[in-house]
Amino acid sequence: MREPHRTDSATATRDTRPVPCRPADARRTVRHAVAERCRDRALTCAGQALDDALLVTSELTTNAILHGGGITGFDVAVDSGGVRVSVSDRSDDVPVATARPDEPDRCAAGGRGWPIVCRLARDVRVACLPCGGKCITAVVPLR
Repeated sequence: MREPHRTDSATATRDTRPVPCRPADARRTVRHAVAERCRDRALTCAGQALDDALLVTSELTTNAILHGGGITGFDVAVDSGGVRVSVSDRSDDVPVATARPDEPDRCAAGGRGWPIVCRLARDVRVACLPCGGKCITAVVPLR
């Protein structure tokens, strides 16, 4: 079951735009939410932390499109703990990091997204949704 996000509206910025169809749309939404939060709270949110949040967003949305039957839900919240990105898709399959048999061929596409997410995010959770599918939530620290 999907766990609800508990964010205090006085201390968090949420972006409630429509569900993005492309990773670029999701990145734009995250960039906007972080910019709003940093402007409202006078925080330093640029640089590597923002780049990490955008990369995690790209990987989660791309994986939802390629392996999960498409993006069915998207949420971003920014608070003092970082950028919380949640992406839902139609698949019940939980992502796994597997050893690639072609590891010597570093030019081969695919297989690197989930390890990138797990490395950059402080907290990653996968929750099964009641009507099928899953929601992956990753928290990327801003500092």
